[in-house]
Amino acid sequence: MAASPLRNLPPISALRAFEAAARLKSFTMAADELGLTQSAISHQIHSLEDQLGFELFHREPRRIVLTVKGEKLAASVREGLGVVAQALRELTRVDSGPRLTVSTLPGFAVKWLFPRLIRFDERHPEIELAIATTGQLADFSAGEVDVAIRYGTGRYPGLHVEKILDEDMFPVCAPRLLKGPKALRVPADLARAPLLHDDILALDGQSPGWRTWFDVAGVTDIDLSKGRRFGQSNMSIQAAIEGLGVALGRSPLVVDDLAAGRLVRPFDISAPSGYAHYLVCPARSLAIPKVAAFRDWLLEEAKASTRLNAAAA
Repeated sequence: MAASPLRNLPPISALRAFEAAARLKSFTMAADELGLTQSAISHQIHSLEDQLGFELFHREPRRIVLTVKGEKLAASVREGLGVVAQALRELTRVDSGPRLTVSTLPGFAVKWLFPRLIRFDERHPEIELAIATTGQLADFSAGEVDVAIRYGTGRYPGLHVEKILDEDMFPVCAPRLLKGPKALRVPADLARAPLLHDDILALDGQSPGWRTWFDVAGVTDIDLSKGRRFGQSNMSIQAAIEGLGVALGRSPLVVDDLAAGRLVRPFDISAPSGYAHYLVCPARSLAIPKVAAFRDWLLEEAKASTRLNAAAA
């Protein structure tokens, strides 16, 4: 068995004493900060220098100055201790108390997450689930969010990323738009139907919308500058339910309305958006019971939703 790379590290107390002295440029001030005596700090650093085999400070009559090697070590120790301190802050905050805060887009919250939350509450009454609806990416280091459900391409460096729902796009409308002399029968009929647009922000240079679907359907003579525009997908979907036009349905957001008959698909043509919904959180948070409980429930609901979407296709 290979030896641990941490085996020969100096004592953490010596590293803390060195970091404080290097930052404050004073053994006396470091001693005050750490609640030790000046001689204790001096002894810790002398011991550290003996173990390393080189000096960390130039001792001058009224001050101490880091050596070149001391400066390099100070930067590394400060970064390492900072990472540990941040991890402890996050874990202490997330693991304390029953509240679990989940960040997600408003459209996903309204059309997919909210209708399912009653089942989470019934299964885990001990967890207080708080939903933060925002278009901004969650800043886990700020300690305001425990878990995020992000919409995009899945590239979130430094975090645990797990796909929960793929996304296809297809037209949806109220059932009455399929009746009468102006009924929608072929994709070209959308040229005379009010189109409802949801303005999805471009990610990685793409913004999947009506043009993507029309290209797959082989329709080229549609004026996409016309129609009502909405800033959120749930608004365009609700407008379609009310009969105000035809929305571009994004499969996770319309699966329940299709199953309930509030919406119908006039054509059996789908286009992949290239986007998906992902569970995102710091990897270490998965060990926290309430985070693990939410993840397990979310994956279970996502599988059921995928089956429902396939049945409605």
